[in-house]
Amino acid sequence: MSFVLLVLVPTALATLYLYLLARDQYASTTGFTVRSEESASASDLMGGLSAFVGGGASSNTDVLFAFIHSQQLVERVQAEIDFRGHYSTHWETDPVFSIWPSATIEDLVWFWNRVVTVSYDKNSGLMDVQVRAGDAETARRIARIVVAESEAMINALNEQARRDSMANAERDLEEALARLRSAREDLASFRARTQIVDPQADIEGRMGVINGLQQQLAQALVDYDLLLQTTADSDPRVRQAERRIEVIRDRIGEERRNFATQDVTVFDTDYPRLIAQFESLMVNQEFAERTYTAALAALDAARSNAQRKSLYLATYVRPTLAEQAEYPRRLQFVLLTLLFLTLAWSALALIYYSLRDRG
Repeated sequence: MSFVLLVLVPTALATLYLYLLARDQYASTTGFTVRSEESASASDLMGGLSAFVGGGASSNTDVLFAFIHSQQLVERVQAEIDFRGHYSTHWETDPVFSIWPSATIEDLVWFWNRVVTVSYDKNSGLMDVQVRAGDAETARRIARIVVAESEAMINALNEQARRDSMANAERDLEEALARLRSAREDLASFRARTQIVDPQADIEGRMGVINGLQQQLAQALVDYDLLLQTTADSDPRVRQAERRIEVIRDRIGEERRNFATQDVTVFDTDYPRLIAQFESLMVNQEFAERTYTAALAALDAARSNAQRKSLYLATYVRPTLAEQAEYPRRLQFVLLTLLFLTLAWSALALIYYSLRDRG
């Protein structure tokens, strides 16, 4: 009697419901994946290896998978077709496979995940979507909406990425241009303040003066030696030659001291500090020029990428139109109901006989 009441009767009721009250459901299947037109990186070329270690997942496809289960997509489907009205048509006669007419958007999202099945392979990035509805045409319409909205979402991701890329590149270019302008203004201010265009050239000019004095000193020494060989030490020409040599040596020493310590500009700046300031400004300008060149190249690359569609939805299975109802799978449900009820009844029977034997 317990087997009849707990197993056979519920199974019979489930069978009657499935074959007499449950409405047929038609399925439409579609498949797509997110592809990229950008050149493959080293990690992409190692896709086969990453598949073995569990890699190869695409973040964009993960976003698409979450989008298909989102309330946003359900709202758009409801706006395109009367999703609530279609699935609540047989609520009074088939409440198990229908939704109540007063369902909220949260209820529709819950029911959406019952009638829409998404299979997603992370390694390959392939996504299969199956939609079940009361008629074949409605199922295909919903599947087409899923494909269209998914493509629109991918396009929105593309557009956002393009805007962000261009905005970042333009901001970097503006900063690089401002840095280059500031570096050139600092260099121009330095030249105006010191009244020296190129300190290196000015130093070379002063070194030329010292080199000329060195040559004059060498010639004076030669003349002095020749003079000693032909005249006496008391000759006035010897005293004049010695005086000339002494004056040239003093001038060379003075020029060398001035080179290191004398203020060479109107703002009391000696040559060592002058060279340090000039080299610092030149380094800043060179760095700013390289940064500006790199920013220009980055902007050109961002503009080039923005001109083509880097991501797109590749639909490898168009939404199908069913010719016969595949759901609900009545025989499968009946057999599963019989199996689980039998297992439950067996467990209860074992507990009952165990308690009876102990009593």
